[in-house]
Amino acid sequence: MAPRRGIFDQTAGWQETMAIVLDTMKEMSRQTDPQAMVRAYAKRIRQFLPSDRQLSLSRRDLTKPHVCITRSSTWNEDINPWKERDRLPVLQGGLLSELIWGDEPTIIDVLQVAPDDPAADYLAGQRTLMAIPIYDQGVALNMVVLLRTEARTFSREQFPEWVWLSNLFGRATHNLVLSEEVRRAYSDVDRELKIVGEIQRSLLPAELPQIPTLELAAYYHTSRRAGGDYYDLFPLPEGRWGIFLGDVSGHGTPAAVLMAVTHTIAHTYPGPPTPPGKMLEHLNYHLATRYTATSDSFVTAFYAVYDPATRELRYASAGHNPPRLKRCREGTLASLNGVNGLPLGIRIPGDYEECPVLLDPGDQIVFYTDGVTEAHNPSGEMFGLARLDRILGDCSQGAAGLLDAVLCAVEQFTAGHPADDDRTLLVARIV
Repeated sequence: MAPRRGIFDQTAGWQETMAIVLDTMKEMSRQTDPQAMVRAYAKRIRQFLPSDRQLSLSRRDLTKPHVCITRSSTWNEDINPWKERDRLPVLQGGLLSELIWGDEPTIIDVLQVAPDDPAADYLAGQRTLMAIPIYDQGVALNMVVLLRTEARTFSREQFPEWVWLSNLFGRATHNLVLSEEVRRAYSDVDRELKIVGEIQRSLLPAELPQIPTLELAAYYHTSRRAGGDYYDLFPLPEGRWGIFLGDVSGHGTPAAVLMAVTHTIAHTYPGPPTPPGKMLEHLNYHLATRYTATSDSFVTAFYAVYDPATRELRYASAGHNPPRLKRCREGTLASLNGVNGLPLGIRIPGDYEECPVLLDPGDQIVFYTDGVTEAHNPSGEMFGLARLDRILGDCSQGAAGLLDAVLCAVEQFTAGHPADDDRTLLVARIV
């Protein structure tokens, strides 16, 4: 019997061969489901390498001499081997086991199968066998077996060609499977992170309190689903209020977890969280002894207590960006940097001094995290303090207007580029 023509047989014109190759590759490139891709490829290949029966084998996650049959042209039902592996038959020993565990391409010109062979039913009536191993990490984890009812019908001259093509397709299929697994894993992680982000936002003030002589506006945005920025307001005795702003090192879920821990520690302070220095010492002690001792994580924080009756703001800082103070009556601009200590969670003990500042009607303060001032434009330039100060210099608008002006300026400066770091703003205006 004359050998059958291969896809790259020289008797075919190059235009015909190229048309076949392009048509096949284009169809493969459109596939997103591994199962559909295998079906489409098998249909194409049968045009050029006819067979009377086909089997696909796998030895993944099996021990010798076991072999799993993942596909068979004799089956009436289309089973997805990636999603329905429990429905696939596993054989022990026999010819198919020898072939796949042998790791070599094989042609058997005259096939003879023992009646007690575990695969006898799959091989019955077939006289020629071609076994093409599909290699992964150098071993034949999968194999394609083609069978013919006539003896000596597979060409050894074209055999290397089919081993090559089959392995290229096997690698493409494997990559598609991995891609699907990555997409599914990413979807699961993204869903979980969304929940983490929702839980995290639930720890922030649901609404800003009404504080006499103090008008407030706040903005909170994470660069990912969850982040490490944190702001809070604590009602204190005698009508005073605690104003807290923190920034956990790092990004994403680890930072969000430490942010939640910081929130919990702050809200379990024994008694009213005051004075500011003692509050930061409390946070530092518990973070350093329980949570950050074995990691490089830390938290910068600024905590102030505002007294509406006297308009005094008494604050302490743990390595945080000093808030900017604009005294609109005087026309001066300053930083609340009278005191500063180490970030929380680095060292025990942590001593945090306090500094008072007396505010006047019209004064406005911007508390912020470095995601605001360190926002970059497309050229790599940072937004910086100078731009923030220019906006803060406008004393004609309230806290909400000032907040919007800062956010608009950052958005224009970054050309709408997604935030690389969490951004939190808390604007206060003395009224």
